[in-house]
Amino acid sequence: MENQEIYSNLYKLVAKLSSSTDPKRKYEYILWLGKKLKEPSNNILISENKVKGCVSEVYVKPTLQEDKLYWEGYSDALITKGLLAFLIYGLNDLTPKEVVKINKRFIEETGLKASLTPSRSNGFLNILLKMQSQASEFLSI
Repeated sequence: MENQEIYSNLYKLVAKLSSSTDPKRKYEYILWLGKKLKEPSNNILISENKVKGCVSEVYVKPTLQEDKLYWEGYSDALITKGLLAFLIYGLNDLTPKEVVKINKRFIEETGLKASLTPSRSNGFLNILLKMQSQASEFLSI
C-alpha cells in the first residue's frame, strides 16, 4: 500500500489481516473489530448517512475536527459492523483529501475475499465509497 506513513492506521489493519492465511482467523478478527465499535449517537441513523448497496443496514457519518475526519457508524449485522469498524479505525484522523485519494486496492491486500460472501465483499467496497463521497463533500466547503 502506498503512503504507509499517512495511512498508518489502515496499513496496520491490512497487515494484521494479510499476516494470516486462515480465512477463519480473518473472519474472527473482523467480528472482534465489530464488537469493539462504539455505539453511535442516534442522529446518524438518517438517509443521508445510509450506505446504499449493502444487504444489511449500514450508516456512517464523519465529523471534521482540526482538518481531520473522525467517523462513527452503525450496522445491524455483526460482520458488516466489523467491516465498518475496520474502515472507521483505518480512516480516522485523516484529512478529507487523504480519504478521497485512498486506492481501494488495500481491500484486496487484506485477503478478505476468501472469507466473505460476494455481497459482503461488495458491501465493504460500498462503505468505503460512501466514506470517500462524504469526505469529498468537505473538500468543496
